Amino acid sequence: MSTSGLRLGYGLNGFAGHRLADACAVVASLGYEGVGLTLDQPHLDPFGDLPSQIAHARRCLDSHGLASVVETGSRYVLDPFHKHEPTLVSDDGRERRVELLRRAVRIAHELGSEAMSCWSGTAPAGVGAAVLWRRVVNGLGPVLDEAADLGVTVCVEPEPGMFLATLDDVLALRERLGNPEHLRITLDLGHLVCNEPRTPGETVRRAAPLLGNVQVDDMVRDVHEHLELGTGELDLDDVFGALVAAGYEGLACIELPRHSHAAPATARSSMVAMRDSLDRVTAAGVGR
Repeated sequence: MSTSGLRLGYGLNGFAGHRLADACAVVASLGYEGVGLTLDQPHLDPFGDLPSQIAHARRCLDSHGLASVVETGSRYVLDPFHKHEPTLVSDDGRERRVELLRRAVRIAHELGSEAMSCWSGTAPAGVGAAVLWRRVVNGLGPVLDEAADLGVTVCVEPEPGMFLATLDDVLALRERLGNPEHLRITLDLGHLVCNEPRTPGETVRRAAPLLGNVQVDDMVRDVHEHLELGTGELDLDDVFGALVAAGYEGLACIELPRHSHAAPATARSSMVAMRDSLDRVTAAGVGR
């Protein structure tokens, strides 16, 4: 268990070969305190029999004392041919993404999850910024209304290559929506290396007052590929130190969606890397 306040978790999109109960058992046995639960097969199909699936997921989480964040980044949950489509900024089908996000809010409420996380989508060619902003704002409106009614925090993640690509883009979105308290930020630490204009530590400090969810992975500059910790350019001690100093007490979940083939081993080595980093941060007196 972390002594910093920051709690370590694992994104279950990196356990796609495991049943939900087995995935929860493995990550809990390795010392993780929570999970990122991506809505998709094989763990929780948002368009399947929700009452029974939610009850099962709740049992799996509760039996291991795991907190959760609901993630909505499944590649083909809405279209079996087109990755991530439709999105909040697509030319067609945006209402299907809105419905998925509203379902995700309700699922997060039923599970007692700490947040529901989402992103904007990739801008279609030839569509101007004014239209794209209108699509995102109009799409998130009913999602945020439902979240407010149910007491669910919605976190928007800046994604390299998407319309909302950087932290500044998500901050601009919050302003356009009137800075609602329950609209917060998901920050992927690998993205801080990949495409943010500030240093990773500076980006964490700028986002810190609004952070509701953190994802952990490594990357190199200008390449959006999730890497195991220590194999890219991320200074994990620097960003963990910034999170601890800022008093972040939410989940920080490993995000390695292409590592299901070696999920238990990857989860074990990731835990070692994160604990070692937190030990160094603590020894340096950060956050005291």
